[in-house]
Amino acid sequence: MSTPHSWNRLPRVTADATHTLTQRTASIPDDLPRPLLAHGNGRSYGDVCLTEQGTLVLTRGLDRFIGFDPLRGVLRCEAGVTLAEILALVVPRGWFLPCTPGTRLATVGGAIANDVHGKNHHAVGSFGHHIRALELWRSDGTILECRPEDNNGWFAATVGGLGLTGLIRWAELQLMPIQNPWMWVESQRFTNLDEFWSLNRYAEAHWPYTVAWIDCLAQGKAQGRGILLAGQHAAAQTELPQFKERSKRIPATPPFSLVNGFSLRAFNTLYYRQPVKPQGALTHYVPYFYPLDAIQHWNRIYGRRGFYQYQCVIPPREAEAATAALLETIARLGEGSFLAVLKTFGRKPSLGMLSFPRPGTTLALDFPNRGDKTRHLFEELDAIVREAGGALYPGKDARMPASLFQSGYPQWETFKKFIDPGFSSRFWQRVTS
Repeated sequence: MSTPHSWNRLPRVTADATHTLTQRTASIPDDLPRPLLAHGNGRSYGDVCLTEQGTLVLTRGLDRFIGFDPLRGVLRCEAGVTLAEILALVVPRGWFLPCTPGTRLATVGGAIANDVHGKNHHAVGSFGHHIRALELWRSDGTILECRPEDNNGWFAATVGGLGLTGLIRWAELQLMPIQNPWMWVESQRFTNLDEFWSLNRYAEAHWPYTVAWIDCLAQGKAQGRGILLAGQHAAAQTELPQFKERSKRIPATPPFSLVNGFSLRAFNTLYYRQPVKPQGALTHYVPYFYPLDAIQHWNRIYGRRGFYQYQCVIPPREAEAATAALLETIARLGEGSFLAVLKTFGRKPSLGMLSFPRPGTTLALDFPNRGDKTRHLFEELDAIVREAGGALYPGKDARMPASLFQSGYPQWETFKKFIDPGFSSRFWQRVTS
């Protein structure tokens, strides 16, 4: 039986079985093939949400809201609830997710397991910083309630723990207050990487949300050119524009990738030349935070062979030189991405032992799967990241070498003692064997 795949459709692996959890069937039978692994809405990239053996435990059916305090902004919900479902409930009541990734289609359990981050990491940290409590089910029947103030290590192991400490049953989140669903957003064009660093330092000092799109094919004096977006939640206003969400759909998967040298250069040129709004403008939160959610099945544009996302973080001291080297390598090999995002993380330490967010600069790019050519590119990028003392993001990975994982996550051996012996993933087997 074919199992659910990850968002980038790589790697293609099949578990022995799947088992669906719902509110009515919320227990895990003892006779399921082991190891187990929770699988939410399949928005992870790579193999952190996949297993080649055992059982994928499908948690999307755990979609119940358990409690919501609209005065304090405290929400408790099951792990299969998506961020979109939370927003639909709380935004009309004046609350918002304090940290959100680039898709609202991820589940709460997946957001915790990958300790996701957003455009405001420099201001509020990662998703784990806003979890008040969670319930963890172990394969031996043990049920643990974990809180950040606990000093037994279970919370730190589970936040960013890649689903390996057991099954997250529910979580309690602290939300943030907002006045309305709108954002005030300024956009500014920069001509190269040097200009980005200067603009970004100012933006992070004055705005809670910052992120940059960059043209990763630009070379020479234009290397790293792009557009910086800085935003904040809009203040209370007497009149607001009307917003109606519209979506498009990629109807089928083409036999080959529609992302190629020609389409990349055309897209990057047009995007870079689009009108910017340095004086700011109102933008609804949906297109600001989740532009790609408006295109259903956008992953199909990469064709039947799928695609890779490469996301790294570089320590502050090495960030400028290493980022330039990464972009130079990508442009030289002609393997660009139109989804190239550059952001600096804040200095707030992550709570998870295996959390990806940490002080430094993160660069995220998507690449069509071109076989050996793509693998050669990644080998060169890996060398730059390793030399700079950086790390790759497990939630966006399908091929990182074990040595790079272990150097980038020095607490991995301490983490091992918290792993549920009944749980594992293809990712974990790949990077620790």
